[in-house]
Amino acid sequence: MFKEEDLFFMEEALKEALKAFEEDEVPVGAVIVSPKGEIIGRGRNQILKQNDPTAHAEILAIREACQRIGNFRLLGCKMYVTLEPCPMCAYALVLARIEELIFATRDEKTGACVSLYQIISDLRLNHRIKMKEGLLKQQAAQLLKEFFRLKRETIK
Repeated sequence: MFKEEDLFFMEEALKEALKAFEEDEVPVGAVIVSPKGEIIGRGRNQILKQNDPTAHAEILAIREACQRIGNFRLLGCKMYVTLEPCPMCAYALVLARIEELIFATRDEKTGACVSLYQIISDLRLNHRIKMKEGLLKQQAAQLLKEFFRLKRETIK
């Protein structure tokens, strides 16, 4: 189901998530890969750092990729992200015309691709996105669990 290149790119997304963890942001990371197999966008959650509720990993990766190629349509591109996108990010993927989404672990509370909503496959929209899930699931989930465990400890 997953190719060797998928593993490489998800590992890159995990590196971004780890940077977010180290910056005390929710550890989510994303990369966008061109049809030629090049990373053209990277992002990690920076909501606190940027004081911006839209500074999610996916949004920042989309912004960087669009600037890099000079087009808001990311035709033929894939996104690798460590957590299932929220509604805002899922619809941004549709608007950017991402071809395929590969995510590591589900977000049962706010996931908008399978868990709570199915935005990227909604037949009422003018673009649908292929999707795979579960690549490096344990690593991504463990990073999130550790982040929130540490947060709970500091509250006590």
